Amino acid sequence: MTSASQRNALFIEPSRDELVEIGRRHVAGMEVTDAAEVWISSDMEFLLLHTIGRRSGQTRKAALPFWYDSAGCRVIVASLVGAPQHPAWYLNLTAADVNPKVLVRLRSGQYWAEPQILEGVEYQQLWDELTADREFYRDYQSRCARRIPLIRLPAVAEDS
Repeated sequence: MTSASQRNALFIEPSRDELVEIGRRHVAGMEVTDAAEVWISSDMEFLLLHTIGRRSGQTRKAALPFWYDSAGCRVIVASLVGAPQHPAWYLNLTAADVNPKVLVRLRSGQYWAEPQILEGVEYQQLWDELTADREFYRDYQSRCARRIPLIRLPAVAEDS
């Protein structure tokens, strides 16, 4: 599924130092409005990912751009603008005993997902498709030694 919002668009990259504050403001805005100017930025749709902190046990929220795979499932990228370490939300997802399912809030609703961290051929195929569409992720990958994870978020149960 490819939409106009998935094509390469002008993207102004924030510094890593700016990301934390931008993220907080973005989450706060997403929690109070469904306005397009909050949920769509740089021609990318965003979702609000709810995880449980692997150490704190507290609810954590991250505003993340997403992309659709060929089956129409949402995929998020744990790039952290090419930082050497994985983002905290991704580390929370890898604690499957803490986060076997996560709440995904969208502009138009929400759903429960069972995160799938992609590997092997499936990872490479999706990475190639994603980076053909969003070239800046290639640059992020060139900045770090870790492989930037791709996570599919298929719906497992509706939440009202």
